[in-house]
Amino acid sequence: MRYVSFDTLVAALAELVEKTSTHLPADVLGAIRSAREAETSELACAILDQIIENARIASEESVPLCQDTGVAVFFVDMGEGVRVGAPGIEAAVQEATRRGYREGGLRMSVVRDPLRRENTGDNTPAIIHYRIVPGDAVWIAFCPKGGGCENASRLAMLSPGDSRDGVVRFVLETVRAGGGRSCPPVIVGVGLGGDFEASATLSKRSLLRTVGMRNADPFYAGLETELLERINALGIGPMGLGGRTTALDVFVEASPCHIASLPAAVNIQCHSARHGVIEL
Repeated sequence: MRYVSFDTLVAALAELVEKTSTHLPADVLGAIRSAREAETSELACAILDQIIENARIASEESVPLCQDTGVAVFFVDMGEGVRVGAPGIEAAVQEATRRGYREGGLRMSVVRDPLRRENTGDNTPAIIHYRIVPGDAVWIAFCPKGGGCENASRLAMLSPGDSRDGVVRFVLETVRAGGGRSCPPVIVGVGLGGDFEASATLSKRSLLRTVGMRNADPFYAGLETELLERINALGIGPMGLGGRTTALDVFVEASPCHIASLPAAVNIQCHSARHGVIEL
């Protein structure tokens, strides 16, 4: 059994929260620059230039990429042979969220209750998705989600008869309905199968992929390519003001499901596609 101290984990995660909120991943920034070179719309080019400049300022001055620093979402792959010191992994993630958001000067965006709307004051509780995996390491990804892109996300319990074409229609309808509210150019995560909640988790976890990385299954890789082309043909463009680039990429993940179901979830990520990983 390998031991990771509580304090070590909290410090590493708090630093991850701060850095992720101020530094756009290199793959995302590269995709935005490539989109800028391919754009023909003068307005779209100007918007993409502003996004690139914003990323530069945020990185150099260590300020948030966006005023909406999101709800804190973590994916935790916990090795069977590792133990986190008391009070444990859950407490470590929540404390790191408090510390990272406070010390990073990040906006506190979480309310204690969905109807009474009182702010918790420290951006907790974080949302944590756990998996128990072989080994003696703990792998943690942080993916803050802002309200605009999250509100544009959808889930549908399609009929098996809807098949591939039905999935394509649902994804396109979701992106079209989101329009400029989701702050395009977006990254689109699609989760198929599992059940109601599993498809949503699949769609969000897919957003951790590197831009340009295709599904290992050629069938789904082809679906990703088709969806990306058709989404960009919608003409929504950067910030919804028209152009060739509505999405930077589309990631599809699939899982076994019930014979009577075809769960389909679409999780939208805005152009400020923040995510980071640590492993201890």
